[in-house]
Amino acid sequence: MTVAITAASGQLGRLAIENLKTRIGAEKIVALVRSPEKAADLGVEVRAFDFTKPENQVSRLEGIETLVLISIGPSPERVKWHTNVIHSAKTAGVKRIIYTSMLKCDISPISIMPDHKNTEAAIVASGLAYTLLRNPWYFEIWTRTLGAAIEAGALISTIGDGKVTPAARHDLAEAIASVAAGDGHENQIYELGGDEAFTFADFAAELSRQIGKDIPYKNLSQAAYEEVLNASGMPALHAKIIADAEHNAGQGWLFDGSKTLSRLIGRPTTSLKQAVAAALA
Repeated sequence: MTVAITAASGQLGRLAIENLKTRIGAEKIVALVRSPEKAADLGVEVRAFDFTKPENQVSRLEGIETLVLISIGPSPERVKWHTNVIHSAKTAGVKRIIYTSMLKCDISPISIMPDHKNTEAAIVASGLAYTLLRNPWYFEIWTRTLGAAIEAGALISTIGDGKVTPAARHDLAEAIASVAAGDGHENQIYELGGDEAFTFADFAAELSRQIGKDIPYKNLSQAAYEEVLNASGMPALHAKIIADAEHNAGQGWLFDGSKTLSRLIGRPTTSLKQAVAAALA
């Protein structure tokens, strides 16, 4: 078995490779990255790989049995670039694709979900074996804002009282490694979420408990929250995506109660208490 991972120098890719090394050995792993020097420390074979250059992709995928396609960031060309890789993988003789999709992407109203839905459709249409890992929101997307919340004296979002089930990157990376190294995952769709469901009022209460200071949750309209994100210096596209996703999370679109993730990794997922503590450390 030879497993290649795209975006291998990114946060999720690095964690997936480190976990996979313990399962199948470094010699069976290939890191696919745009800038090879950024992956030189991974201890695995590194191949230059550019999503925007399909003419070079087939040769870079030769000898690969399983391809972990880590979704690239939001872009008008995202589905096109993903589809290029899928076609190149089939031409190169790849047997299976594992794709990091997003929760309920086939039915979710969140604005970025059609990219994932269409990528999934391209994978299924390719005829290759597949595993679709529909990831939840990362804990880290929210916990990285805790410093700002403490400074502002409030945790701000537009989720209302909706419950969410985020997961830590290392939990999701472990799921990638478990599926890549394991059997019985062919043509499966896994909706993934953390074990613990909570509201943002719960989130604020846990933060308050750990710092010994009351930090309430303040709910804003989607438009007002987007303005706050823009004012913080977040790029406009990202601010729009975050505000849209969190508003829809208020209606349950970032919630999954199946506990499939903890079953895949064989342990409980990172808790809210643990995630907040890690962010404050």
